[in-house]
Amino acid sequence: MQDRIEKIIKDLLSVLQMARLYSTVHHEFMKSLDKAYADLAAVFEGRENLVIGLIAEELAFEKEILFELNKTAEPLVAILKNLGIEKMTFYPQLEKEELRKFISFLTTPKEEIKGQPQEYLQGLGVVHITVGKITVSASPVTGATAAGLDLRGLYAGSTESVGQAIDKALDGKQIDYLALRLALHDIMHSLSSSYQDLLQLVTVRRYDTKVAVHLLDVSILSMYFAHTLGLDKEDILDIGIAALFHDVGKLYVSRKILNKAAKLSEEEFAQIKGHVRTGAEILLNYVDTLGILPAIVAFEHHLRYDLKGYPQLAFPYKPCLPSLIVTICDVYDACFQRRSYKGTYPPNMVYDIMIKEKGRLFDSELLEKFFAVMGVWPVGTIVYLSDQRIAVVRRENKDDVFSPEVEVVFPAGKREVVDLRVQKGTLKIEYSLNPMEEGKGYLDLV
Repeated sequence: MQDRIEKIIKDLLSVLQMARLYSTVHHEFMKSLDKAYADLAAVFEGRENLVIGLIAEELAFEKEILFELNKTAEPLVAILKNLGIEKMTFYPQLEKEELRKFISFLTTPKEEIKGQPQEYLQGLGVVHITVGKITVSASPVTGATAAGLDLRGLYAGSTESVGQAIDKALDGKQIDYLALRLALHDIMHSLSSSYQDLLQLVTVRRYDTKVAVHLLDVSILSMYFAHTLGLDKEDILDIGIAALFHDVGKLYVSRKILNKAAKLSEEEFAQIKGHVRTGAEILLNYVDTLGILPAIVAFEHHLRYDLKGYPQLAFPYKPCLPSLIVTICDVYDACFQRRSYKGTYPPNMVYDIMIKEKGRLFDSELLEKFFAVMGVWPVGTIVYLSDQRIAVVRRENKDDVFSPEVEVVFPAGKREVVDLRVQKGTLKIEYSLNPMEEGKGYLDLV
């Protein structure tokens, strides 16, 4: 299907070119229009509609971002962005004259279009093509404005999208994959341009107890880690989606068991372990929408690198790379989460806990690379220095994970950036301050 969609987009580009060279009544234009209309009609067979979306600079269809059309589709992308259109929906009842008027609309100067694009189209008599925004939350955020993103709004909107998607999966309802992928695409775009600010936001927000916050944090961490490993954009997005759903099966487990402070009985622990199979079974119902990777990661993320985890396998095999990535990011974020059965762990303790599991729970090489990227003290961590000043971690030093670059924020009026690797031996981090407790008073300074 993707090949046919790419062909249709190329048809539309050809028709647009003919409209610019001639007119929308010229015989050369009509010949190009006939071809585009015939290809559209063929795709409509058995479909209620055809939705093509715009995610940042890329066109998308259903679960796929059409990266292969990156350069080819630039003229169409430019037109859609100029008109503020993020989504085009074509319906099977579409008539060729409507398609001609739609092409004419796309070539009309913006200043000549009165009112909203959809209203203008309806005024032309085009009723079987609709245009508009892809809504992620009450306040949609688009990749087109990523350079000036309000990261808090992006994070909040994405958390809402994650929560809605999980609820729909649990209820067996259709998931708006395009909106969900848009949310992650905007985050991925921000990770490449404002990764320090976004990771700092994750550091603070992970103290929220909402399930959606944990899932989104794991997704953000997984995408960032995958990016540092040099994976392609499409693979990074796929891993981000899989990370969002990796624990969906756990939501079927009784909250009493999940929040129990006392030791679990064998029966209760069996229910906990069963969440990986449950999650995979749920996600297998969404293969057509989400692809197979989320089901695989849901099944594998507790296998452990040494395969001594769960579920037990009839035929042992090494978990796939996305599962190994999500396992690291899941445990890492969970260590910072407050639970009924534990408090939050400080970052240096999280490092000690995880590094002891190198080669057992985690792939050794991957874990080393992860901490080379994240450091012992993550970006955004509020820390108490050995000279009694308060600082916030701004940048990691990959060759010395214990000694990041920090910005002193207290005493007030004496801000300065300090590279602890350079100051090693004279200045170091003593401990971190929980941003929801003893560090709360310094959040405004961060």
